[in-house]
Amino acid sequence: MTLYDNLTKVKDDKYREFQIKLVPNISPETIIGVRTPAMRSIAKKLFESPEKDAFLGSLPHKYYEENLIHFFLISMIKDFDEAVKAVEAFLPYVDCWPVSDQASPKSFKKNHEKLLPYIKKWIASDHVYTARFGIRMLMNEFLGDDFKKEYLELVAKKQGEDYYLKMMQAWYFATALAKQYEETFPYFKEHRLEDWVHKKAIQKAIESYRVSEEHKEELRAVK
Repeated sequence: MTLYDNLTKVKDDKYREFQIKLVPNISPETIIGVRTPAMRSIAKKLFESPEKDAFLGSLPHKYYEENLIHFFLISMIKDFDEAVKAVEAFLPYVDCWPVSDQASPKSFKKNHEKLLPYIKKWIASDHVYTARFGIRMLMNEFLGDDFKKEYLELVAKKQGEDYYLKMMQAWYFATALAKQYEETFPYFKEHRLEDWVHKKAIQKAIESYRVSEEHKEELRAVK
């Protein structure tokens, strides 16, 4: 039984209609309509099968769900060098935000020093979803103990008019306000971000339960 057969066995037509609206920039014909838990289950079985490597090497894929499963497989690779090689091979084929956002390779968490140069390269990419992935990895991995204030500038200086890129910049800064407020707030007080990103990040931060009421009041004052 092929991967496509396994996906169509668990498809949900109503969920497919929801996904078509959620991801309007890809062809509806590429969306089968499979929920994430079912895809993760399929990915886990594929990861443990002899077909895994052949699937990872068979780019580009035809279906949206195949791309999601591809990243789920990468997230399970334990060796950092192998995982990052697979990420680099796949990123040029990522064509929408859910695929860019779904997976976080587990091997990245224990290899921050090796990961950072890749993140910088990804953020600098002209490919929207490669840059978006890079910003998300910086958000996920470097807003805690390994945070440095110069990382904020990597995201602030990124230029691009694509909605999905700008939304990730706003998401990054809203999260930074929650986790590293003192270093991040000057970007808003001094209006150092593009106006749309500035406003959207403040909106998301004000909606967040992780930002204190005191900080929300300061943000409202610079909106």
